[in-house]
Amino acid sequence: MCCEDKCKIFKLTLIFSIIIILIVAILFLCINNQKQDKSILVTIAQSGDNTQTGNAIINFNQNQILVGDALSHTLGSSEISINKDGIYQISYQLTGVSNQIGTLNFNAILAVNNVPVLETLNEGPVLQSDISNNRYTLTSTVILQLNSGDILQLNGLSLEEVEYTNARIDIERIY
Repeated sequence: MCCEDKCKIFKLTLIFSIIIILIVAILFLCINNQKQDKSILVTIAQSGDNTQTGNAIINFNQNQILVGDALSHTLGSSEISINKDGIYQISYQLTGVSNQIGTLNFNAILAVNNVPVLETLNEGPVLQSDISNNRYTLTSTVILQLNSGDILQLNGLSLEEVEYTNARIDIERIY
C-alpha cells in the first residue's frame, strides 16, 4: 500500500514538473518573440512639399509612424536612412498632376545611394485628354535587401510638366 502511494506521488510530481517545464518554455518563446527588432517608417508628402515638375526626387514633410531604429528620416528631406542591414518591404504611392491639356505620362522608381533600382520601375500609362488637371496615382510594393548606411529615395520621372502633389512611403524591416 505504501508503495502505491509513493508511485502516485511520483507520477503526480512528474506530471506537475512537465507542466511547469512547458509553461516556462512557452513564456521563454513569447518573451523572445517580443524582442524582435520591429522597425517601421511611414512618411508622407502633401501638396506643396514638392514644387518641382518633370523628373524629381520626392521630399517628405511628415513622419506619420516611426518605430524602431533601423530607419530614420529628417522632415523635409528626400532621404530615408537605412540604419541596419536587412530585408525591407517598401510600399509607395505617388500622385502626379498636370495642369496642361494633353498628355500625362509619368513613372516612379526607387533609388538606393542615388542609383535607380531598375527592378522597382513603375511605369504609368500615357493618358491623353482634352481636359485640364490630368491626375494619376502610381502604387507599388517591393522587397529589397538593404545595408546599413544605404539611402533610399523615391523619384518621379516625366517628360511632361507633372507636379507631384501627394506621395507616401511605408517601409518595414521584415528580416
